[in-house]
Order: sequence, then structure tokens, then C-alpha cells
Amino acid sequence: MKPKRKVREIILRNGKPAAVILDIGEYQEILERLEDVENLKLLKTMRKRTLNFRTLEEFLKEYTPSV
Repeated sequence: MKPKRKVREIILRNGKPAAVILDIGEYQEILERLEDVENLKLLKTMRKRTLNFRTLEEFLKEYTPSV
């Protein structure tokens, strides 16, 4: 059995496309893909930065747990 084809409805204003109605699953998939693209851009930016490492002792001197 073939999967159901997702139909998109195009809303026109003055004869020009103005909006689209689409399946909620397809909308969520688009949002997830956009988030992935944004994350990849952020990762690429982060990789260009210099890494600064601290020793465990340095970290523990600054670390103050809140309880």
C-alpha cells in the first residue's frame, strides 16, 4: 500500500500565493529540519573558536554547588 500523498493547499490573495496549508506532520518535519540546519551552523561557528581547557583543580576552585 502506498503512503498517503500529502496535499498542500495554497491560499491566494489578489491572485498571488500568500499562504500554505499543509499536514501537521509535514510542518513538524520542516521545523525539525530547520532546527538541524541552525544547529549545524552553530556547530560550525563553535569549531572555529579556540578551545580553552582547564584542569580539574581550576574548575573545582570556581565551582560552587547550589543546594
